[in-house]
Amino acid sequence: MATIDTITNILQENLDIDPSTVSEESTFESLGIDSLDMVELICDLEEACEVDFGEPEGLDTVGNLVEYIDSL
Repeated sequence: MATIDTITNILQENLDIDPSTVSEESTFESLGIDSLDMVELICDLEEACEVDFGEPEGLDTVGNLVEYIDSL
């Protein structure tokens, strides 16, 4: 499964975000994701992608997050 699809699925399941509103250009702010939601998203993605994020910074868009995960 593509990283963007994994992120979209988690956003839909956990935060009830419509998948049609999620694109690589989407900012987390535009999706209504606050810092607490972001922590939950990171934890869920670590589990789903079997990676350790460490302390990611500067991840403002879904595309930034996809690139970060794919670089791990």
